[in-house]
Amino acid sequence: MPGTEEEQPNRTDEGADSGPPLADCVHCGEPTEYPADRPGALLCPHCEWLEAQRSACSG
Repeated sequence: MPGTEEEQPNRTDEGADSGPPLADCVHCGEPTEYPADRPGALLCPHCEWLEAQRSACSG
């Protein structure tokens, strides 16, 4: 039904002051789902999905 859908807030806006700061994606710079002090090359959900697609089709 038109007009009944509520806009969902951006996940990065809600609770921005709670918890540790999030690491930036090494590919695009968007926030990841991981804390900034986590070691390794961290990817945002979108880049993780793209990387999984690349590795799944790499023979």
